[in-house]
Amino acid sequence: MAPGFPAQVIVDARAAAKDYARLSIGDEDGVIDALARAALTMAEAFLCTALIVRPHRAVLPVRPGWRLLPATPVTAIGTVAGLGADGAAITLPAVGYAVDIDSAGDGWVRVDDAAGASRIAIDFTAGLSADWAGLPAPITQGVVRLIGHLQAEREGAAGPAPAAVTALWRPFRRVALLERIR
Repeated sequence: MAPGFPAQVIVDARAAAKDYARLSIGDEDGVIDALARAALTMAEAFLCTALIVRPHRAVLPVRPGWRLLPATPVTAIGTVAGLGADGAAITLPAVGYAVDIDSAGDGWVRVDDAAGASRIAIDFTAGLSADWAGLPAPITQGVVRLIGHLQAEREGAAGPAPAAVTALWRPFRRVALLERIR
């Protein structure tokens, strides 16, 4: 489950969108903030990359072998806990699982002894940049343009991101046709 974006990132995205649109009044800041959240979420979905470093939690069914975490690039893997069918936490033995972060930033978890758990909950940190300013310029420009598109189309169905936006993002997109096997 991906958490929301830090407040400062939304403020910075709003400021960039207002600069781009040459808006100086603040009466639509709440609307632009909501559009910024939506645009950042759409960017992450398109890019298959967590943009801003923040905590994540994945809940996966227990099965043999290495499991790929759903957000990348992973910077740290914290708690790995078992979950029973009723959702109750089950402590996994220290030798019952292994974690790894590979050179591509993908996080992996392997459970050898689930101790009766049917699912595992993994807390980890993932993201490309600590803040808005650290993101690559084509990504932020695409987010800004998407905010403008969503604002212009807010009375109707906005549809997918415009081609100009996806063209900016495409070089940064991670594509996974199938879950990678390790």
